Amino acid sequence: MPHDVSDKDLAEYRDAFSLFDKRGDDKIDSNQIGDLLRALGSNPTEAEAKKIAKELDPDGSKRVSFEEFLPVLLSCKQSKDDLSEADFVEGLRTFDRDGTGMISVAELRHVLTSLGEKLTEQQVDSILQNISEAERGQVNYEDFVKAVMSG
Repeated sequence: MPHDVSDKDLAEYRDAFSLFDKRGDDKIDSNQIGDLLRALGSNPTEAEAKKIAKELDPDGSKRVSFEEFLPVLLSCKQSKDDLSEADFVEGLRTFDRDGTGMISVAELRHVLTSLGEKLTEQQVDSILQNISEAERGQVNYEDFVKAVMSG
């Protein structure tokens, strides 16, 4: 067992893993890795999930054990911890040409639907519905990042 994982966390990871084990052989299909990572709070892009699955199962026919999956999960959790609010704010600051701390809703929508892991219009609508400034056409991007990261 890795040293930095509590017994409680390990039990939670095993429980989630077992929910994805449809055959009862203590293994999951490699194409379920991305879904399981997301269920456990990581958020790999679809491309990252496919890359991880390909690394663990190059020909796509193998089932993955919990022991093979755990290091992948811990690596994803570490990567997630490495991204901070400040990183996202800095990325959005690029679009703040006036230095006011605000970007237009249209520009934010464009960024979210066309750069990185693209969101759908419906996903963006869902995110923006709780942002009060969005109604006025401008969003304080620091507040936006805080709101999104706090869930």
